[in-house]
Amino acid sequence: MSEQPKETFVQTFKRNYLGGSFLSDVVTMLLAFVWAFILGAILMVVASPDIMAKAKYLFANPGDFFGAAWDKITTAYEALATGAFGSMSALGVTTAQAAPLIAAGLGVALCFRVGLFNIGGQGQAIWGCTFAAWVGFGLHLNAVIHVPLALLAGVAGGAAWGGIAGFLRAKFGANEVIVTIMLNYVASSLLAYLLLHQLGRPDRTDPIAPLVDRSAMLPSIPGTRFHLGFLIVLAAGVLVWWLLDHTKLGFQVRAVGGNSNAAATAGMSVPFTLTMTMVIGGALCGLAGSLLVITPNALGEPDALTPLLVGSIGFDAITVALLGRSKPLGTVLAGLLFGAMKAGALRMQGAAQTPGELASVIQAFIVMFVAAPALVRTITPFLATRRKAKAAKPVASVADSTDVPAIAEVSAA
Repeated sequence: MSEQPKETFVQTFKRNYLGGSFLSDVVTMLLAFVWAFILGAILMVVASPDIMAKAKYLFANPGDFFGAAWDKITTAYEALATGAFGSMSALGVTTAQAAPLIAAGLGVALCFRVGLFNIGGQGQAIWGCTFAAWVGFGLHLNAVIHVPLALLAGVAGGAAWGGIAGFLRAKFGANEVIVTIMLNYVASSLLAYLLLHQLGRPDRTDPIAPLVDRSAMLPSIPGTRFHLGFLIVLAAGVLVWWLLDHTKLGFQVRAVGGNSNAAATAGMSVPFTLTMTMVIGGALCGLAGSLLVITPNALGEPDALTPLLVGSIGFDAITVALLGRSKPLGTVLAGLLFGAMKAGALRMQGAAQTPGELASVIQAFIVMFVAAPALVRTITPFLATRRKAKAAKPVASVADSTDVPAIAEVSAA
């Protein structure tokens, strides 16, 4: 049998990254964003009373309606882009908004890889925020010690809360979805109690904690929202990638996520893997929570710990992880996208007089289209035509193959 020639690096690159499958996925992903922004533009027009008033005279004066609609759409999307990437200040806001989303998204994505649906990122972020805040205002230390201690406290709080759900799932088979949802309620209620009776300000009756010390705040670039936390979450993304692809635990995570029965037959400890994954996922969500309380806000001051400070970070992290296909790089990019949308929404609301909630609607459309690539291919004319042509193309028979001599040679051997 003749020896087949080895592929060159260029040939391998073309086959893996310039082939039809990869390019099709990239095109489909980009079109998902296009369709999301198209639907967002339609909503802008429909939600504007002034434009809809001009629609009554559409046939009499179409230029008036389409001109007003075009101005509305371009002004809103220009404000969205400018607010997210238009200046160093805007980039700082984007990274500040993205940092906790990336951290929590990595925690949820890691749990997805092992087959666990972690809905408890909210509770884990709450405890991360609480522990970091307590260290931040309860201890008065040098910044060299205070900052890492506050971060570690937040990570430990989230890891402990995530470990509870992981242990119950691994030891007793408790459904992690139900357990983590209930733990979210427990975490929020306990935080409210602590703020009213233990950690609250003596001069206030509402649930609000003291501000963290300056020595506990992450360093930032003066005049911007750029802070060290963004670099930390990028490093966390690298660590998650390294964990999944280059460690024994990462191999076990992927094996258990693929087939837990086969992993157990191969000698892997499924309960240990499930528990450790939830612990690490909880630690990442705790990191997200700690970033909310020890980073500067728009005024350069830290935000005080309140029951509303965490917001919906744990639930947004699920969307980030899904959009990132539960991959570290994808999750980082999805977190940056959502951070940009949140940063741009503020400017869009002010400069273009467009509801800021529209950015959240566009995010939902993006996730919907990315999660349904078949829908994108169906509603996009040239992709649908190409798909039909590919389906109609006859499959070459073995007799017509140019590899018949090679096949015959293998059979003779």
